[in-house]
Amino acid sequence: TGEDGFEIGLPEADARDLVAKLLGDERVLWIGLAARDSLRLEAGLCLHGQDITPETNPASAALMWAIPKDIRASSAFVGADALRAAVERGPAQKRVGLKPEGRQPVRGGAALFDADGNPAGQVTSGGFGPSAGHPVAMGYVSTPLAKPGTRVFADVRGTKIPVDISSLPFTPHRYRKG
Repeated sequence: TGEDGFEIGLPEADARDLVAKLLGDERVLWIGLAARDSLRLEAGLCLHGQDITPETNPASAALMWAIPKDIRASSAFVGADALRAAVERGPAQKRVGLKPEGRQPVRGGAALFDADGNPAGQVTSGGFGPSAGHPVAMGYVSTPLAKPGTRVFADVRGTKIPVDISSLPFTPHRYRKG
């Protein structure tokens, strides 16, 4: 979500007691999957199977930071040759932030078009960003259109909604790096 988080592993028999103790603190509230999803989207974090798939290469997805340079240079990993080729030829598409004009969210699956009406890409995740205060989305666009400020159009139920390419994340990460 772009925030510090914790994953707790414990025997199932102890789970109810732990949840009761946590919820006994007035600062702790239940949240649903939609809350988690809106926070991860604002933070520009990918959801596997939606924003990235096994076919997505790290260069297109703006995830090269996840493979340390020394490992990339050594080619000591599965897919090294394919990744090197993708980097050398340059990605055909890039993952970008998308800021729809107005208040209507643009959802995953919406097709994107350039100013001339040509196919330009697709939205992979979208919704309202409560921290950002406006709709946010992310998706892939053809590389020449991937510059922040470029305007594209999303097809939302037959209506073309203006969408500006934006940098990711929409809100700053506040997790501890250590």
